[in-house]
Amino acid sequence: MPLATGARLGAYEILAPLGAGGMGEVYRARHLALGREVAIKVLPDRLAHDEAALARFTREARLVAALSHPNILAIHDFALEGAVPFAVTELLDGETLRKAMGRGPLPWRRAAEVAAAIAEGLAAAHAKGIVHRDLKPDNVFLTTAAGVKILDFGLAHPMPVATVGADDDTAGVITQPGVVMGTVAYMSPEQARGGGADPRSDIFSLGSVLYETLTGERPFDRLNTADTLAAVLHEEAPRLPDAGMPADLDRVISRCLAKDPDHRYASARELSGALRDLLTASTPAATATGRPRTRSLRVRPIDSLAVLPFDNAGGETEAEYLADGVTETLINSLTQLKNLHVTARATCFRYKGRKLHPQLAGQELGVRAVLTGSVAARGDALVVQADLVDVAGGGQLWGEQYNRTRADIFAVQEDIADRILDKLRWRLTGEERKRVRKRHTEDVEAYQLYLKGRFQWNRRTPDRFRRAIELFHQAIEQDPTYALAHSGLADCYSLMSFYGALPPKDGYARARAAAQRALSIDSTLAEAHASMACVRMHHDWDTAAAERDLRDALALNPRYPTAHQWYAQALTIQGRQEEALGEMRRAQALDPLSFIIGSALAIVLYHARRFEESIREHGKTLELEPDFVLSRALLGMALIETGHVEDAIRELEAARASSGGAGFTLGMLGHAYSRAGRAEDGRRLEAELAERAARSYVSSFWTALVASGRRDEEATLAALERAHEERSDWLPFAGVSPPFDFLREHPRFVRLVEPFRSAAR
Repeated sequence: MPLATGARLGAYEILAPLGAGGMGEVYRARHLALGREVAIKVLPDRLAHDEAALARFTREARLVAALSHPNILAIHDFALEGAVPFAVTELLDGETLRKAMGRGPLPWRRAAEVAAAIAEGLAAAHAKGIVHRDLKPDNVFLTTAAGVKILDFGLAHPMPVATVGADDDTAGVITQPGVVMGTVAYMSPEQARGGGADPRSDIFSLGSVLYETLTGERPFDRLNTADTLAAVLHEEAPRLPDAGMPADLDRVISRCLAKDPDHRYASARELSGALRDLLTASTPAATATGRPRTRSLRVRPIDSLAVLPFDNAGGETEAEYLADGVTETLINSLTQLKNLHVTARATCFRYKGRKLHPQLAGQELGVRAVLTGSVAARGDALVVQADLVDVAGGGQLWGEQYNRTRADIFAVQEDIADRILDKLRWRLTGEERKRVRKRHTEDVEAYQLYLKGRFQWNRRTPDRFRRAIELFHQAIEQDPTYALAHSGLADCYSLMSFYGALPPKDGYARARAAAQRALSIDSTLAEAHASMACVRMHHDWDTAAAERDLRDALALNPRYPTAHQWYAQALTIQGRQEEALGEMRRAQALDPLSFIIGSALAIVLYHARRFEESIREHGKTLELEPDFVLSRALLGMALIETGHVEDAIRELEAARASSGGAGFTLGMLGHAYSRAGRAEDGRRLEAELAERAARSYVSSFWTALVASGRRDEEATLAALERAHEERSDWLPFAGVSPPFDFLREHPRFVRLVEPFRSAAR
């Protein structure tokens, strides 16, 4: 009896039927405790008490449970509920290869990708001593994520089943040793003779499947079973039609379909390699009949990669941070290779939550390969799935599922990185491998706290900085020698000051101590050198020292976008705007979808007096992150310089409202009011800044900015001199900021800003 929706089967609730076949009914179900959706396969009523069928069903579950490969359907459980035996498998979204072929032959590249993935799954089974024996399009599943899964290992060992009809050339035929077993249209000659099957038999079947995938016809299809068997035994395989397919593909299929097993590929792994080489060959081969056939060139390594955010497959909040952490760690590890372009974190995380095929994401990002994956965690158990996709062909280069504990997360990440580099055909030196496998902590709890802290830091608001500081402190309590956590702490204190949430003398003192601690632990850490540079640039006002630190950071990690960004700031302060723009272009090339990098580029353009370009970049930034208050406020400043003062006031009033009246928004809005001739509104905000400063720290730089809007030399200079006494971190920008151009020749102003430009000499 079919199972009803809502029925209970052990620990599972039936959600909906998915399909039925001769050997089983399949349902979508949910694990009641874990909430995970799965597929459940049960024997139909007519076979539930058939000992042979039950033995086959049980054997398949045991065989597949022993396998762990991304191209083989995973079995999670096997149980008996009352009189109902059932197997629990992963839930797949997609269609069988048979259904896909119903719409017509597949493009040759896609067909070859599918065949290569099948071969890799077969290789894993063969390594465990398991031969499929019944490979056909019905037993291959194409997932919506471009994955390929082999189904139905029910014939992997001989067992009696019903005899087939005389004219059914796709039915199963199984006997004891000495008789035919398998599906006639795809079976090997040795199976057709009733002989033993080995891995090369599966290779023959895969050749038949590949031929049909490309042409829509079975290579040995005849009017009835007897004629089909005769063709399998005695007739040569047909050639591929001349339809724009490579000649090498025809050779691959011919070798798979050789009558003598010794003339086929020796292993499924060898077959997979041949298909992968064909797909990535640098020069086109001739067509299948095509008489001239050009040589194959050595396959060059894939030189660009994006790691898309791993999904949180279990839905737990803690697993969300872990999934993000796996993504970020893999990006950071692979970035250590100078000749491998790895898309930066902020850009990759723009794809978080988007249901986009990896091939399309890769095309948008301009990379040759994309890594996707998922993380599921419950208690100490951890399941990580990783899949590497070739952007050109859309097929899977590699994939694997890791069933481990949380304590194994570092080993899993290292293995994923190693396997990726192997599939990308990278050969590492010992030093490169050491950098890729470097662990910054052995404490998993500290690692997770650090990841949470960086997530908060990247949101760029004072409240998020405070939360990040708490998390970094907790990480350091777990592992006092965790240099990255100390560096993260330094960056939070620096930006807390920059955003006006801490007095500079307090915030930067803490930032300096944390950066020094990070460097004392690991002097090879690029992040720590950049953290120290931030202190020296914004508080010590030693741009020469900051520049040296940033050069050190970039020598250690040329792919660190934040170091390029902060180097651009140091150059901007010195008036070296063209060099600064070069650094920002490098940062943006590394991280093109980062709203922080985009805003920083707009700031450099503003100080270079390229106001229209600055406005455009701020616009792009706000499309990415509409709530980024600093960018909205600075957009207002750029609009002022192009004469669009009323538009500027609207943007600045919005920034003030959304920030709760942050000091920098009051200063910029007051400047806009003054430039618009609304002097009283400007003075009102100037008074509000003074009142706040009496209660808590507010930089006098913002008072100077308001006064500059009405060209009040004395008030502006007096406020800038107070900002100097406060060590305001915005003061170094005064020497290059357009609002202060009217003071450029004033001796008091020159004395204030000259030290910031000295490093340029």
